[in-house]
Amino acid sequence: MSSPKPTLAAGALAIALAAVPAVAAGSPLAVRYRRATVDGVGIFFREAGPPDAPAIVLLHGFPSSSHMFRDLIPLLATRFHVVAPDYPGFGHSDAPPPGAYRYTFDRLAETMETLLEQLGLERYVLYLQDYGGPIGFRLAARHPERVRGLVIQNANAYEEGLSALTREAFQAYWSDQGPEATARVRAFLRPEGTRFQYTAGARAPEALNPDAWVLDQALLDRPGNEAIQLALFLDYRENVARYAAWHAYLRAHRPRTLVVWGRGDPIFLAAGAEAYRRDLPRAEIHLLDGGHFLLEEQAPAVARLILRAMAR
Repeated sequence: MSSPKPTLAAGALAIALAAVPAVAAGSPLAVRYRRATVDGVGIFFREAGPPDAPAIVLLHGFPSSSHMFRDLIPLLATRFHVVAPDYPGFGHSDAPPPGAYRYTFDRLAETMETLLEQLGLERYVLYLQDYGGPIGFRLAARHPERVRGLVIQNANAYEEGLSALTREAFQAYWSDQGPEATARVRAFLRPEGTRFQYTAGARAPEALNPDAWVLDQALLDRPGNEAIQLALFLDYRENVARYAAWHAYLRAHRPRTLVVWGRGDPIFLAAGAEAYRRDLPRAEIHLLDGGHFLLEEQAPAVARLILRAMAR
């Protein structure tokens, strides 16, 4: 009997594409689905809005992809040139095995930097969510002159933002990659763990569309993807080690910053949102009802805040 996984992945992709709002093909607001080759790796990205408008780059979290921005992109495209890439190993980008691509946050940031340079983006707002935080902070610290502003959405950079759940699972794995510690973090790759990240802390879990986590899980379940994700879980310790350097970047350059945070997030606590005030006293901070994937419930509210804070 053939494996059901390809059927699940194909069905999830069809669901994802069907969820895209209908916009006339010739409209600058229409989402364009594109690919580029970066150092031999195929990178998928979504693009919308006039190419001559101010740019905003949307950097997704784990275990998602640019699909998490499907509701936000059309709302921002009225004022921005929107670019939302999938990292290697995620979404519809290539997923070379770890022996062929170094799955670290340094390397993901390098790939994203090269992609943006190939697209000719010289100045942009960065939207950071979850994994988008450590990737985006690397980009910003390396090239502060390119950053027009930061939108930080449940992207942690402070010790107090790490929940007990996150600490207990990942700090043990960072110290020992034995069977017990590995099993604990591997739970985040299973269907229950993926669904938990969407539903825990949500304003109205019963109103969430399950298509989002079904698609994420189908892509996580691709052969070889577990090794990719475990490599990034291990490398995440390097992000915590860089918190102080990122704080120094924020203090030195004071980028215009909007923090929007799902207050119910069980992974990155609301205390992590408030902590940005220490290094950015003028940051605009909003705690909204919702969880880790805030856009599933609050995309219109987040879009309004971005347009008010950044589209000028």
